[in-house]
Amino acid sequence: MKSMLKAVSLVAAPFVLAWSLQVSLQAADGVLITEKSTTGAKIETRQIQIERNRMRVEVTDPNGSPQTIIFDGAKQVLWIIDPAKKSYIEMTKADADALAGQMSAATTQMQEMMKNMPPDQRAQMEAMMRGRGMPAAPAAPSKTEYRKVGADRVGKWACDKYDGALNNQKTTEVCTVAPSALGLAAADFEVSKQMSEFFGKLVPQGADNMFKIGGAEPTEFSGIPVRRISSVGQAQTVTEVTDVARQTFPESTFAVPAGFQKNAQGFGGRGR
Repeated sequence: MKSMLKAVSLVAAPFVLAWSLQVSLQAADGVLITEKSTTGAKIETRQIQIERNRMRVEVTDPNGSPQTIIFDGAKQVLWIIDPAKKSYIEMTKADADALAGQMSAATTQMQEMMKNMPPDQRAQMEAMMRGRGMPAAPAAPSKTEYRKVGADRVGKWACDKYDGALNNQKTTEVCTVAPSALGLAAADFEVSKQMSEFFGKLVPQGADNMFKIGGAEPTEFSGIPVRRISSVGQAQTVTEVTDVARQTFPESTFAVPAGFQKNAQGFGGRGR
């Protein structure tokens, strides 16, 4: 009898372990993505933490300083945190909409000014506006349009390649996989689209560099980018996903650290 029970235990053990692992994975409702970003000789490793309605992204500002962006989709609030200065900027949806309106008005004003400029000055102004993510002409599309151009491989994933163009100029490349290739579902990444749209109102030229799931429109890419290539001036940045895992995050992950000072000037104080 004892030998029979022992044999049953040995047979059952692997199934119990597999069931326990499955329960553990289901209990972890967050997604942790690790990326490697390469710009010239500079290599950075950073993390993206995603829950159904919240997202945290590590970024580097134009001066090379690390920053953290936290987005709460349920509250429609975005925080930009500067760890070095122990300060943060808070933007609500109303703030973002107001800023987008101001930028649209400024674009229209600059376009009117360019009508009477000599060709060389107008070309310089158009180049400056494109560098800020602003359309250089009223009829120009203000959203990056993607076109599938082939296939490639990034790490262990076979992916579909897309070229992205803004105002008929190629600005970015992505290589994507279906969420199922990462062992996840599209719903796990829905908040990334909200964050990209929100951030795009603040920094139009930076929205394409944000991690997000593709959309359903014909001019959008499909799937999850496991590689993004973007160019700013002569510098090219290649960002690749190196690991994806389920994880449960503490509440503090999506909160401004205690003791950090709120920037009273808001986003406008950053020269936008």
